[in-house]
Parts: sequence; structure tokens; C-alpha cells
Amino acid sequence: MLSEVLEENEDFRFHSEYFKKKYLRNLDHISKFDVKYLKEISVVADGDHSKFPENQKEEVLYLQAKDIKSNFLQVENPVHVSKEYFFKNKRSTIKPESILISIMGNVGDIAITPKNFEPCMANRALAILRDIKSINAYFLFVYLISKSAFLEIERIKNGGVQERINLDILGKIPIPILPQPFQSHIADLVQTAHSKLEESKKLYLQAEQILLVELGIPNIKDANSLEDKPPISNEVDPLEGVRQKLNISVKKFSESFGVSGRLDAEYYQPKYDEVLKKIRQFKHLNLGGEDGLVDIFKSIEPGSEAYQENGIPFVRVSNLNKNEISEPEIKLNEKQFGHIKKPKKDDILLSKDGSVGLAYKCQKDENFITSGAILHLTIKNTDLILPDYLTLVLNSKIVQLQAQRDAGGSIIQHWKPSEIEAVLIPLLPSQTQSQIAEFIQTSFKLRTESKELLERAKLEVEEEVEKG
Repeated sequence: MLSEVLEENEDFRFHSEYFKKKYLRNLDHISKFDVKYLKEISVVADGDHSKFPENQKEEVLYLQAKDIKSNFLQVENPVHVSKEYFFKNKRSTIKPESILISIMGNVGDIAITPKNFEPCMANRALAILRDIKSINAYFLFVYLISKSAFLEIERIKNGGVQERINLDILGKIPIPILPQPFQSHIADLVQTAHSKLEESKKLYLQAEQILLVELGIPNIKDANSLEDKPPISNEVDPLEGVRQKLNISVKKFSESFGVSGRLDAEYYQPKYDEVLKKIRQFKHLNLGGEDGLVDIFKSIEPGSEAYQENGIPFVRVSNLNKNEISEPEIKLNEKQFGHIKKPKKDDILLSKDGSVGLAYKCQKDENFITSGAILHLTIKNTDLILPDYLTLVLNSKIVQLQAQRDAGGSIIQHWKPSEIEAVLIPLLPSQTQSQIAEFIQTSFKLRTESKELLERAKLEVEEEVEKG
């Protein structure tokens, strides 16, 4: 009917997709409650529209859509701007208990900032819901990640080469106002989930700290400062003072091209010598090779023509981080690719292309196939090195610098398997490895519990909306 087409349809959408039965059925469920539009219960803004300013003081966090993962803020490679720039862009301010929604690219990723969150800002790919009133912010967040809100977001997003949601349209999403006691119950679940995630992060940092202290690097800041340290030498060199000021490393031909086959100056920066020197002070082995710590298996590149919506999940580097494997959208045909080797429990997945050096330890036998850009590492002797310890080392600065040295200098980074085999891994005493592994395992357990609590909250909200 024309009345149904015009009602709540200020964009005058007449295409059949907009009026699918699943969308209309969902609206029918929502209409049984007291309903308010998103713009009535919050300020709906978006992030910074300017081109990202270069050479900024690193004072205030600058969030991007990629910083939202699994409905939590997980900032792995933080970007910052100056306080001056931040205060000039107040409309993009993110406060505690603000809700963030990705509205460009991978539309619909959502997170909420906790109570103790330090105010910051974001780029234009994120919508910011703040100053939330008449509804519990944590309940609103859970509703927005529920099936009911997902259908609304799916309905209103614009297609094209890059999906996006217009802020005005976003503000018109209907929100059912459920009873306050239920909202408070959902808020408790979310806040407990956040607490567990924070504790998980602290334990992971403690594990990193143990590693660095054992290697003679007192704290993580000092690990980063390896990038700026000149080489240390006992030999007297009249030009050494000048070289240290200029951060120059001088190599003989036999020490450089004669060994590495590399002539680019970037490869011989002092920071790389320094980190290798630190490792060589301990018992150590190469990562791969005949006498190395792991066997390395390279998976497949089926080509985009093999991608489909159903079948075996196909994990690419974009799905990989040190904490989890995100759900792949791409699948492969079971009959055609079912025989391909899949990761086993305690196998370590390591990226070699694009974002090189990301390592994730499989918690169980997995039923997915990885792209050729991800290597499978299987430890040969767990009495010599523990999987959790090796994964932490691979994700640490001491291996990341080796990856940076090998793969640097290209637009798209590529870490050769032969270079990966040659990576030096320090073998700390088994007692220290076990201590580190215990921190890592407890960290992962808390992270899992956090995700389960959030999933429970989401299911409870979905059930209440479904019941009407």
C-alpha cells in the first residue's frame, strides 16, 4: 500500500529490498513497545572530516573504524593528535559511555566506551552517539548490536562501491524502550564484560613485561626506544660520536651485502643490530629451517573467482589479530577445497603479507582454510618452547623489528618465508616460559568470558523484543 511506502520513508525509497517481509516483521515487533528515535535520546554526530593532520603531537587518541572489533574497542595500532587539534574539533568528541558505529566501509561495527574512558576523537567513518538520555546507554548499545537493530541498519545503509549510512537516516532508527529493571540488568552484564576485558589486557601486558625484563629491556617504552638507539661497541672509533648523533651504522661489504644480499640502507639501521644483540645474549634458535623451532606450512590462494557466500570459512589477514580470528565473510566450496589442511590446536598462524608479523595461537582444532598470506607454524618440541610463549615473542617488538627490517621498503609489505625461517627466537628458561604462558592463558580465558557475557546480553534483549 502507498501509505506503507510513505510512512517513515522520508528518503522516498521505492525499491523492493527496502520493504522485505523480514524488515516489516521486525518493525511490527518493535512497535509493540514505547518507541523513540535515536536522535531523540542522543546527540548523533560523526568524526573529523578533515584530512588527517600530519606531524601531530601524540597527545589525544584518534579512533578509526578498524579500532572496533567484536563489539569492543581494541586499539592495536593507536593514532594520536595534539590537544590543540582535539579542542578545535569538539563536535567529534568521544566521551565516556558514548556509542560508536562504523558508518563507512564495513558498516555496522559497534562499541561503547566505558565509564573510565579518556575523552578522544574519531575520523568521519565513525558515528558518535553521546549525551544519551531517557535510556540506559549500555542497554542502548546492546540493542544496537542485536538482530533487531541489525535488520534496521541493513535496511537503511546505502549501497554502491562503498557502503555508508547517512547520519540523518541513522538518527531515525526506532529504539524500543524496555522496562528500567531489565535495562539495568543488561547494563550490569555489559559492564562486567568490560571489566573482564580490561583485566585480560592487563594480564597480557604483564606477560609482555616479563619477557622484556628477562631480555634486559626494563619496560615496553624502552623496547620501542630500540628504534632510536645507535649500535654499542667496545672499539674506539673517532667518528662514533658523529655516527650516533646521525643514527648511522657503518658496515663492511662482508658484513652487509656479502651476508644478506641487501644494499638498501634501511636494512642496516642500528635498531636492528641492537635487538639481535639482545637476543644473542640468551640461548636462541631460528624460527624455522631444519634445526629451527617450527615446521612451516603455506596455505592456498584460490583466487576471487572461488569466493562464495556459503561453505568453508576462508580466513585472510584482515580476519587475523593476536587475540582472535574474526568471522570471515568469504567462504569456499567444500567439495573443491575440503581437503586443504586446516589449523590444529596450538598451531600458530603468522601473517607474511600486508600487515606482516601478526601471530595468533589456535585454541582448538579449527574448521577454516587460511589464505596463502598466512603461514601455519607447528612447534616441533614443546619441551623446548611453549606455544603461548612463542606466540607472545612473535607479537613482541623483538620479532616485529626483525619483520620490519626484512619486509620494509615496499608499498605492500611481503615477508619472505626464507626470512621468516631465519628469525631469531630467544629461549628463556622453561619456568619463565610457563609463567608467561599462564598469564596468556588466563588473559584469553577472561577475554572469552567477556565475549560470552556480551553475547548473553544480546540474546536476552533479542528474546524480549521477540516476545513483544
